[in-house]
Amino acid sequence: MKGLIQRVSEASVVTGGEQIASIGPGLVLLLGVEREDSESEVRNLCRRILTYRVFPDEHGRMNRSLVDTGGSILVVPQFTLAADTSSGTRPGFSYAAAPELASELYRRFLAEAQMQIGRERVGQGRFGADMKVHLVNDGPVTFMLEV
Repeated sequence: MKGLIQRVSEASVVTGGEQIASIGPGLVLLLGVEREDSESEVRNLCRRILTYRVFPDEHGRMNRSLVDTGGSILVVPQFTLAADTSSGTRPGFSYAAAPELASELYRRFLAEAQMQIGRERVGQGRFGADMKVHLVNDGPVTFMLEV
């Protein structure tokens, strides 16, 4: 399971011309589910992302996590993160989880995040939809986390 996190001052997701989620300061997470992933990866990656220290403290150092700041997270399913890009000029998707598994683990990730920081602080994209993600990257600060 892979998560690309971006520290943002604001973000939103639009699908079909309708805004389906928006957050203020926090993180945008692009979540990629691979075929060998399970609930264990969901719990581990969620814990890691919510406690990953990417927000500045009073000295400007990245010493505060999303949990510490009270910020929000916008979780967007991102199939292409599971791509095999090791050769050639076209990505392969043999590492990606089947849609049924990916959808289930995405929903479990959302539930885990809501349990950890509260439903009102977790925004979500729509699995399988064509989405437009709007964000203001703060920093910019971007990290890839894998479990």
